[in-house]
Amino acid sequence: MALLPSKSLVFTVRRQEAELVVPCEPTPHECKPLSDVDDQEGHRFHVRGFHFHQSNLSMKGQDPAKVIKEALAKALVFYYPFAGRLREGPNRKLIVDCTGEGVLFIEADADVSLVDFGDELYPPFPCAEELLYDVPGSNGLLNSPLLLIQVTRLKCGGFIFAHRFNHTMADGTGLSQFMTAIGEIARGALVPSMPPVWERHLLSARDSPLITYQHEEYSHNTSGPENGTIIPTDNLVCCSFLFRQSHISSLRRFVPHNLRCSTFDILSACLWRCRTKALELDPNEDVRLICIVNARFKFKPPLPLGYYGNALGFPMASSSVGKLTQNPLAYALKLVKQAKTKVTEEYMKSTMDLLVTRGRPNVKLVGSYIVSDLTRAKFKEVDFGWGEAVFMGPETCWELISFYIPSKNKKGEDEIIVPVCLPASTMKSFVKELEDMMKDEPTVHADI
Repeated sequence: MALLPSKSLVFTVRRQEAELVVPCEPTPHECKPLSDVDDQEGHRFHVRGFHFHQSNLSMKGQDPAKVIKEALAKALVFYYPFAGRLREGPNRKLIVDCTGEGVLFIEADADVSLVDFGDELYPPFPCAEELLYDVPGSNGLLNSPLLLIQVTRLKCGGFIFAHRFNHTMADGTGLSQFMTAIGEIARGALVPSMPPVWERHLLSARDSPLITYQHEEYSHNTSGPENGTIIPTDNLVCCSFLFRQSHISSLRRFVPHNLRCSTFDILSACLWRCRTKALELDPNEDVRLICIVNARFKFKPPLPLGYYGNALGFPMASSSVGKLTQNPLAYALKLVKQAKTKVTEEYMKSTMDLLVTRGRPNVKLVGSYIVSDLTRAKFKEVDFGWGEAVFMGPETCWELISFYIPSKNKKGEDEIIVPVCLPASTMKSFVKELEDMMKDEPTVHADI
């Protein structure tokens, strides 16, 4: 594990006035309800992400902002709901009014080169607010643009593609599918290779709702605050950690021989345990790890290829602080694996029934740590003509969630970058816990 240094790079970004990009051909004007997975409380926000692209001699003389803007207008013909606006109906039901008003687009120039950001690209990024400008009045959930894109040209000929999108419209898989379509059209395709599928009714509650799981991951307390320690937010620091294959192999020393686990499993168990120890909570307090799981292939038959709505499950692992921190890592690992197996077709149907009957609640946030694996997402493969991105991921860190961001070193070996946000004093303890785990000898394991 390597703690990546913070960056103090300063540069100037010159933006042109934001404009609305509309579909280049007429599209249907209709109202399309979102699914009951889409419009839950935990999706009602905007996600911000960055994609860094190198210069490419074969594209010399081409303006990435112009190329992407033209391709965007063409892609919106196929993905026309993105050009609409959200409305809210009875029971907090969200509906896309396909007005064709368009998505926000900004082109900009920065007096900085890609190399100035360093050999490793990771959040938080300097001048992030300038590289993805929040147009005043544009970031509401309802009656606002569903997508904002800013393309910033760099001195070296590379560029940064930054986006802000309304999470109720799509998950990471869906957004990467849309961006792939923009890239394909930018490179000359007439239609996307993956036709978009709306079909949001496939993830709607049953006519006679039946909650068959406990769903402890969702908040059921509507009368007051949740129980648990609230992490103070007045002195937060954001750090990114680099995990090489050697680091993952080191963590695997703690895995019992009778337990098979993925990189996601071992990394999530390690981070959850180290973070909990660093927070120094009451040993009797309960803490949770919420995994974000793509449920597209949990259905029989699976959701159709091209479905770009949210298809996420949020299974939860739970433990007392004392048990999590005092037991070997294998204890946390078992809980992570058990949580992931909860996501089945019936689990998802039960989730939708719960969301509709209980007012579309949020997941439990107090005492929770959320992890999301981006290593299998297709974002990095998006190619607007300049080749794949050298970095893709969130622009910054959030206090309750960590993304696993794919990266490669100069040898072409896979690595994972994990941004973490904690109070400054807690971050020091967290770093020490991680370092100690990397050098500790594994405890003898009981069979679990």
